[in-house]
Amino acid sequence: MTTYVSRPITRAVLKELRSADDAGRPMVPVLDEEGGAPLRCCLRRSERGEVIALVSYAPLRRWAAETGADPGAYDEQGPVFIHAEECGGPAGQGHPFTGAHRTVRRYSADGHILGGRLVDVASTTGATAFDQAFEEAFADPEVALVHVRAVEYGCFLYEVRRRGAGGA
Repeated sequence: MTTYVSRPITRAVLKELRSADDAGRPMVPVLDEEGGAPLRCCLRRSERGEVIALVSYAPLRRWAAETGADPGAYDEQGPVFIHAEECGGPAGQGHPFTGAHRTVRRYSADGHILGGRLVDVASTTGATAFDQAFEEAFADPEVALVHVRAVEYGCFLYEVRRRGAGGA
């Protein structure tokens, strides 16, 4: 069985986003008074009292810059939460944010969408449902990476690649 790696936003990209996000705006730190924001730097939910920021991020554009792909109209940017200061990154293995329905969107090596799948966590346990969705996606040799996105807002949560692909 192939292992799939859930990837946070890299430290180098986070450093850039903390200076100016992908829309060219400066980061505005805020005190998270409620907690629960999905942090893309460490792939966990924020805790009350942490200092976080909501920044604009273009995940496919960043990936395309690494690989030479041209996603064309599929290039998009959207809001993501990050810690306002550098953090330690993910604390463990596995797939984060599995407690709700998610979309697994598949991309080709040229950055075009190949399709997507709703991960219905009600039908099975969260981690198992995600493993099945990744097995299905990567069974297609044309799939280079997948994005896991929130259903309710469409926001990017994290990228998944085959273990060993692209520095994983």
